[in-house]
Amino acid sequence: MSLFNYVTIVTMALMTLLILVQTRGASLGAGLGGGGEVNTVRRGTDKSLHQFTIILAVMFTLSLILSVTS
Repeated sequence: MSLFNYVTIVTMALMTLLILVQTRGASLGAGLGGGGEVNTVRRGTDKSLHQFTIILAVMFTLSLILSVTS
């Protein structure tokens, strides 16, 4: 296995964990479009988790592309 495969596995596990930790709109009704929740500004830890999840998603995508091309 190459380095990109290891990076892909680690980023996938961390990204899954971070997505599960985020609790915004966690009900099933909200997932199906039935939630009447008002969107608010992310602050503090919630904002940091969101930004780190985006960074991991970019790393995951790049590692997949690089592992396929190499």
